[in-house]
Amino acid sequence: QVQLVESGGRLVQAGGSLRLSCADAGRDFSSYLIGWFRQAPGKERVFVAAIKWSAGSRYYGESVKGRFTISRDNAKNTVYLQMNSLKPEDTAVYYCAVANYYSSAQNPSSYDYWGQGTQVTVSS
Repeated sequence: QVQLVESGGRLVQAGGSLRLSCADAGRDFSSYLIGWFRQAPGKERVFVAAIKWSAGSRYYGESVKGRFTISRDNAKNTVYLQMNSLKPEDTAVYYCAVANYYSSAQNPSSYDYWGQGTQVTVSS
């Protein structure tokens, strides 16, 4: 049973940094595509970043390239999203999700399991 749990979201000032974590005690991430999406109030869920666990391949949305980094910790079965140079427009609920390894990273419909989300608020 997949039990994705995100953590690390909080209020931060513009220009600051945060690191989000996504862990699942019930599933080995090594055979999956793990993605981060975000959703601001009244807007659609948007792709942020993804990683193919075993290959280490990384994918990023255009708006976060150069600022955000996705990584993994094999021993902890945890995926991280390091967010630097945060902007007020990064404010959203951030979701972690799991998909089949060969799925399209950017398409939210590819993902079968989702976490409950963690709120990131960037003040100007």
